[in-house]
Amino acid sequence: MGMSVTISAARAEDAERILKLQYLCYQSEAELYGDYAIEPLTQSLDELRAEIAQGHALVARLGDEVVASVRGRLDETGTARIAKLIVHPRMQRHGLGGRLLAAIEAHFADAAAARKFQLFTGHRSDGNLRLYRNHGYVPVAREEVGPELTVVTLEKDSASTAFVTSA
Repeated sequence: MGMSVTISAARAEDAERILKLQYLCYQSEAELYGDYAIEPLTQSLDELRAEIAQGHALVARLGDEVVASVRGRLDETGTARIAKLIVHPRMQRHGLGGRLLAAIEAHFADAAAARKFQLFTGHRSDGNLRLYRNHGYVPVAREEVGPELTVVTLEKDSASTAFVTSA
């Protein structure tokens, strides 16, 4: 291939690419839970832009192509809420999700002094659960939001995080 994947802050012009990638990546989640009306599949471009403006977003690029992304925001309690970690299906299982997760954690720990990190996923999303547990997250809550979906909230303290800065 010859190109390496680089991680950087998302730019305003990345919003449309992120939304298209998000739509592609969440198809498997929608199928897993039998619900194609989940928020990542119905989010508008304006809503995505607003979400990015309220927090921080990273993208991973292979050349000029956005192949992965993650977003997060720091709340008033010092909790960095990480969301929508997505990796193009052809780029999955190569460590890119873990690199993005570490990079967004490092951003909030360095720039915003996050005290803890929090994220969530569906109870059947085994790959997501495995990734998060491998990165030190532990389940702290479960909420049944429908007959087919229980949301699992996972957290870890920022002090327990060893940051690797690689882009």
